[in-house]
Amino acid sequence: MLKEVREAIQEPENEVLFSAASIWEIAIKTRLRRTDFSERPERIAMEAIDVGFSELPIGRRAASVVADLPMHHQDPFDRIIVAQAMTEPAHLYTVDRKLAPYSELVRLFTRRAPP
Repeated sequence: MLKEVREAIQEPENEVLFSAASIWEIAIKTRLRRTDFSERPERIAMEAIDVGFSELPIGRRAASVVADLPMHHQDPFDRIIVAQAMTEPAHLYTVDRKLAPYSELVRLFTRRAPP
């Protein structure tokens, strides 16, 4: 599945989006000094833009959809990202299996083990 994700990202016809919610979550975890978040959120956002990804702001439609989502997952960032995928609509590629029940737009893949 990792190959499928890479191919989808590299396909010129596809618009690759990243959520403002992801940058917000990274900012919070950076501020909490989480060791797994060593890069600054603005750098991650700029690098995503530099490689051609488009930022997806949090709009009122997606924010409103969160109220009606079942509670498969408690993480508010993941819930808004699912709502964004549903309202765009756009595929959401993730390793988080808890997100799959929300929508057929959620695509699960597994991380490759580090060498």
